[in-house]
Amino acid sequence: MHGMTVTKAVHFTAGGGHRRMRSGPKPEPRVENRERVPRVARLMALAIRIEGLIASGAIRDQAEAAHVGHVTRARMTQILNLLHLAPDIQVAVMNLPPTSCGRDPIVERHLRPIAAEVNWDRQRKLWIACQGGDEAGHLG
Repeated sequence: MHGMTVTKAVHFTAGGGHRRMRSGPKPEPRVENRERVPRVARLMALAIRIEGLIASGAIRDQAEAAHVGHVTRARMTQILNLLHLAPDIQVAVMNLPPTSCGRDPIVERHLRPIAAEVNWDRQRKLWIACQGGDEAGHLG
């Protein structure tokens, strides 16, 4: 047979240190929703969950929670200190908008001095400042 031409669509994929030829056209890249729940919101939820586990007796104490969670006692203390935030601030942290790219605008480290403040009215002022607002603003 001479003079015969066969045309077939192929594309190449990389993986395992080499390229492979695949049949068919190159697939369209998947567009993924890259939004994610801010880490501090997840930590707030974790603190609430751990508090419930300790209260129910499922976990003996904060030290056991640290052991089970494979973190130091000091880190567990930092996480559980989020429970010292005023309830409305806890709700606001849990409802922070998703982060679509880059770093989260509010991180747990920013909340430490707020949680250390025992007066909830002062906490609220610090929370507003943490969000880049002024005292005339409101939570959320």
